Amino acid sequence: MMTDIIADSLTRIRNAAMRRLETTELLHSKVIEAIVTILVEKGYLESFSVEELEGNKKSIKVVIKYDDNERSVINEIKRISKPGRRIYKSRDELKSFKNGYGTLIVSTSQGVLPNDKAFQLGTGGEILCSIW
Repeated sequence: MMTDIIADSLTRIRNAAMRRLETTELLHSKVIEAIVTILVEKGYLESFSVEELEGNKKSIKVVIKYDDNERSVINEIKRISKPGRRIYKSRDELKSFKNGYGTLIVSTSQGVLPNDKAFQLGTGGEILCSIW
């Protein structure tokens, strides 16, 4: 049984990028869909689609983005807050990550947001993952 679906999804994206695969498939949840939406908006992934499976289940098919030299645009994608150790940050600690070159994905009371949007809204929350 899998306990951390977010870590599993990030690992699948990381492994697909290292192997230079065009697509990868993730298990579906609302949080994973929100994270993937942010990654597409920020330009780390090309696109994604939610696919219906048999037995009323869903999966997310993600298209990995590469630069002109056939290298992944993702340098590092890492799970920060884990089931055994939750990491929370206040609004002021979310201002920038990697001098603006990276993104923290934060679970707030207003939904799953990138760190710059959470800072603008004046809210902190649990840091789900980082990417740059």
